[in-house]
Amino acid sequence: MSIFKKFFNSSTDNSGETPGDDLTNLHAGLTTDELFTLKFRKNGGKFLYCENMAEVKTHFEDILEENDWFEQEAMCFEPKLFSLLDENKIPHEKTVNPKFLLASCENLIAEEGSVLLSSNQIKHHKPQELPANFVIFATTSQLVQTKSDSLRTIKQRYDKNYPSNIMAFTYFEKSKEEDFLHYGSVAKNLYLLLLEDA
Repeated sequence: MSIFKKFFNSSTDNSGETPGDDLTNLHAGLTTDELFTLKFRKNGGKFLYCENMAEVKTHFEDILEENDWFEQEAMCFEPKLFSLLDENKIPHEKTVNPKFLLASCENLIAEEGSVLLSSNQIKHHKPQELPANFVIFATTSQLVQTKSDSLRTIKQRYDKNYPSNIMAFTYFEKSKEEDFLHYGSVAKNLYLLLLEDA
C-alpha cells in the first residue's frame, strides 16, 4: 500500500490533533512523502492523490466542475498535457484570459511543501503574469527532500539543455497576516494531481 494511501486514510493522530498542527515536532522521522504532504497542505495547497491516469482525468474534471472552468480558457505550454484540455473542450491556444495554468513540474520539494517550475512549464513568464489558479500534474518519483536535491536532479536530467526561469511556488493561499516570509511572493490557488509511479 502506498504511503499516500496510508496517510490520507488516517485523518487524525492519537493526540486528537490534525496533521500539520505542530509541524516542528512532527518533522523528525517523517518520510519525504509525509513531510511534503504536511507542508504542502499547511501552505494551502489542494492535494489529489491518483493511482492511475483514469483517476487523474476524473479528478481533473472534478476541478473543472468545482470552479466552473468548463467554458473558460487555460494556459498550457506542454503538448503532453493538451489531451486533458482537449477531452474537456478547454481552449488553450492563443488565449486572451486564461483562468488557470495546467502544467507539470520539475520537482516537489518536501522541506518547503513547494512546487518547482521552470521554462519547460511556464516559458519566460513571471509569477504575476501567470493565472491565479494552477493545476499541476506530478508523479511521486518527482518528490525530493530539499531545493538543492531538486537543482541536482534538474542538472542530471537535462545535461546540456538546462532550463531557465526556475522558481519554486510555495504559498497557495493569500496570507492572513503579511510578514517578511511572504514579502514579494505571489500566492497561487494550486491543485496538485499526484500520480503514483513508484
